Amino acid sequence: MASPLFGEFMGTMIMILLGDGVVAGVLLKKSKAEGSGWMVITAGWAFAVMAGVFTAIACGSKDAHLNPAVTLGFAISAHDFSKLAPYATAQMLGAMVGAVLVWLHFLPHWKETQDAAAKLAVFCTAPAIRNAAANVMSEVIATFVLILVVGAISSRTVSAAGLTPGIGPYLVGALVWGIGLSLGGTTGYAINPARDLGPRIVHSVLPIAGKGASDWSYAPFPVVAPLLGASLAGLLIHAINF
Repeated sequence: MASPLFGEFMGTMIMILLGDGVVAGVLLKKSKAEGSGWMVITAGWAFAVMAGVFTAIACGSKDAHLNPAVTLGFAISAHDFSKLAPYATAQMLGAMVGAVLVWLHFLPHWKETQDAAAKLAVFCTAPAIRNAAANVMSEVIATFVLILVVGAISSRTVSAAGLTPGIGPYLVGALVWGIGLSLGGTTGYAINPARDLGPRIVHSVLPIAGKGASDWSYAPFPVVAPLLGASLAGLLIHAINF
């Protein structure tokens, strides 16, 4: 059953289950993790990415992108777009299933939580200050860093320096932790169109008690801006050819 598409689906599902799960634990009422803060969220997301990458590899995807922006960035750097549409579809579906599992896992807590914005934040991102240009810039920069450094981690140069086999997922998790801590305070560092759009769709259709609107006016930002940042990083990787 293992295959690249199944790997992308399963890896993204696990990433969203654990990533959105830590946000739910911090924000939803009567959770034992309630109020534990940004450090817990960024750490949880780092471990979520690490777990997702390992899962994707084990289930058949050696690429373990989990992110249409990553797939696009490396498609541009390699001038090979054959994986873009199938991977992005698998990643979107995995993100949606992961979000449904988060809803089920925290089922009694939605009713206990009165803040509709907090419920939405479990599923998708929102800017700290709504400013279209600044929000786009933040997501472009953060995603550019993600793609460039992931490319560096997997590069021939780093491998030749003696990178221990199997350590890549840990390094990518650490990178996502660093991005969250350093650059995530502005927009919540979506840096992944599937991570944001898939769960946002799930939020819009699930019968979540008192959920409010899904903030569709902001939804294009964490989709388009990461793809732009990834494209720029892909072009640089191709130019450097590391």
